[in-house]
Amino acid sequence: MKVLSSFHFGIQRKIIANMTTESWDNIPHIAFNYEPDVTEFVAYCKELNASRETKVSLNTYFLKLIIEGLKAAPILNSHIEFNKKLVRGKVTTFESIDISMPVILPNDEMMTITLHDLENKSVEQIQSEMADMRRRAENSNLAEAMFEVSMENTIEALKKGQICKVLNRLIGSKTGKHKIKTLKGKEKREYEKIPKEDRITKDDIRQGSVTVSNVGSLYRGQRGNVTILEVVPPQVSTYCLAAVQDRPQVVTNEAGEKEIIVRQVLPICMAIDHRALDFGQSVPFMKRIDEILANPEEVKNW
Repeated sequence: MKVLSSFHFGIQRKIIANMTTESWDNIPHIAFNYEPDVTEFVAYCKELNASRETKVSLNTYFLKLIIEGLKAAPILNSHIEFNKKLVRGKVTTFESIDISMPVILPNDEMMTITLHDLENKSVEQIQSEMADMRRRAENSNLAEAMFEVSMENTIEALKKGQICKVLNRLIGSKTGKHKIKTLKGKEKREYEKIPKEDRITKDDIRQGSVTVSNVGSLYRGQRGNVTILEVVPPQVSTYCLAAVQDRPQVVTNEAGEKEIIVRQVLPICMAIDHRALDFGQSVPFMKRIDEILANPEEVKNW
C-alpha cells in the first residue's frame, strides 16, 4: 500500500491513548442513548438571549442542563477506587462539580480542560470561564502543561508501587523517535515568566469529577448520535452531546389524540461504570432534565 503520511504520538495523543485504553481494559460500561425533546427549551433560551446584554451560547445552556441533572443525582459525580485482585472498592462522591471538556483550540489541537466548582455558577460565569480558558490557551505550550500532569500521574503510580508501569512510561516517553520534547533552559525560563493566570497550567487539565463532550458543536449539521462512549477512570460517568436535530415525535394534541409532529431532540449518550453504579442511579439525572425541559422558565434563574 502507498503511504500517505505517518506520525509518532506526541504527549497529547499518548495521554488520550493511555486513558482510553485503560478505560476499555478495566471498566464494564453501561451506555444509554437519552434523547430529550428540547423544542421549548431552545426557543426559550433564544428568547431570553434577545433580552440579555451579554449573549449566552446554546452550548453553555446545555452544559448547565447537565450540571443541574448531576445535582439531582450526585452519585454520578464520583470517583472509584477498585482493587481487582482483592475485589475491594470505594466510591467517593464530590460536592463540587468539576467538568472535564474536550475542546478544539485556535491551533486546531484538541485538549481536555477542566472547569471547576460549576454547581452554583451562572451561565454567564460558565461562558466567561470558557472564554478565558481559550484566551489563556493562546499563550500556552500545551505539551508543557500536559507533561506536568503526566509527571504527577507517574509519581502517584510510584507511590502505589507500580514500578513496571512507571518504567514502561519512561522508556516510551524518553527514548528514540517516541521521545517527548519539553522546554529546557532559557526557553523554559522565558515561558515560566508568563503569569499563571495568563496560561494553561496543570490545574486546568487535571481530571475533573465527570467528563462532558459536545460533538454537536463541531458539526451542527450532523444527523445521528454517539452510541458508545468511554468512562475515563477514576470517574464513574461521562456524557456526550450530539447536535440538536429535527425528529418525528408522537405527541398528544389538545383533543387528547396522538399525532406525529416534528420536534427538536438533543441526543445525549451517557455511560457509567457498572462496578460503581447501576442504571437506576442515573434515573434522577434524566428526570431532573425532563422537569427543566418541561418548565424552561427555570432558565431565568441560571
